Amino acid sequence: MSALQRHVVVAGAGIGGLTAAVALHRRGWRVTVCERAPGPTAVGAGIVLAPNALRAFDAIGFDVTSAVGRAVPAAMGLRRSDGRWLNRADTAAVTARYGGPPLAVHRSALAGALAAALPEDTIRYGVAVTSVDGADGSPVVRTSAGDLGGAGLVLAADGIHSPLRRRYFPDHPGLRYSGETAWRTVLPSVVSPAESLTAETWGRGERFGVVPLADGRIYVYATAVAPEGYRPADVRTELLRRYGSWHDPIPALLERIDPAAVLQHDLHDLAAPLPRFHHGRLAWLGDAAHAMTPNLGQGGCQAIEDAVVLAHLLDGAGGGDVPAALAAYSAARCARTDAIRVRARRAGRIAALTHPLAVAVRDLAVRATPARAAHRAMDDLFAGFTVPGGTDTVPVDVRTRW
Repeated sequence: MSALQRHVVVAGAGIGGLTAAVALHRRGWRVTVCERAPGPTAVGAGIVLAPNALRAFDAIGFDVTSAVGRAVPAAMGLRRSDGRWLNRADTAAVTARYGGPPLAVHRSALAGALAAALPEDTIRYGVAVTSVDGADGSPVVRTSAGDLGGAGLVLAADGIHSPLRRRYFPDHPGLRYSGETAWRTVLPSVVSPAESLTAETWGRGERFGVVPLADGRIYVYATAVAPEGYRPADVRTELLRRYGSWHDPIPALLERIDPAAVLQHDLHDLAAPLPRFHHGRLAWLGDAAHAMTPNLGQGGCQAIEDAVVLAHLLDGAGGGDVPAALAAYSAARCARTDAIRVRARRAGRIAALTHPLAVAVRDLAVRATPARAAHRAMDDLFAGFTVPGGTDTVPVDVRTRW
């Protein structure tokens, strides 16, 4: 393949786009990443890297634990608003079943570590990809800073509102509002033993999560059933009204929140699956391809899987084989990611129940579920993805059974 054909332009410097950039750079591709934001930002939230995402990083030789550190919570689980545990999962059992526990990190720390693994000047901040022409042959990438010619491959990692998805799939229904809005922030450090436990608490149409991060900070998030576009006048007052009477350490955490550092986003997913994740020499990944609600914690993890599978299938592809490799990528990823998108939607509906009787039945069902059954329910997510690291074997077990 010529040097021209071995040039990839990545639209978007999110976790999926940067993972793809690192994976392809390590396979000899020249990489250009275009990011519309003016620069890297420390503002953001946490991300939990599940065992499947950690295996994917291992497959491309990216040592995420060395880059961002490791903190393993003693327990994970679900609670009621009065503090009663609905279920708990010891990390030792998770490690024994899946080869390692999840790793919770700040998104900006992970993005920074991925960016540091790329050559200097690979990422062009303040440059938005506006369109891609000629994707069937020789793609021309048009950006806010001018045209980029000579790309043998273009990756659309341009997020949930992907302009490239809208352009190439004009008849797709787009996004669907889940009925919930979410608040997220990161607090400076753990100050009590209760804050060191990873847990999500369910109420009636409301949830609150506490996740210690690898660097010692705490990621907290909350969701609530609300009209689309709902924005309270005072975030702290709103959160205290909704969650201030819940169990410890939630009230204390709310008192420590900086309202200016709280992110609020309505939760959306794709209303329907895309028919494919490629068009000629253009491929979609992450939220641009399969936006899903965060109820299973798999949005970022699936973007990482996308990037690793894509790079694996492109490895060694000749100039004329790139479209075939992208078609294989679609075949490998569409079924798995859509099954997880649908499952996340269903999980969100259960968690967001508001009727007292329905909530009581839900909580009883969660409490009555044996730990072994709960683990089996996660097997397809955590163990259903394998990329043989350091081999030329095509990824196996890339589809999910539901």
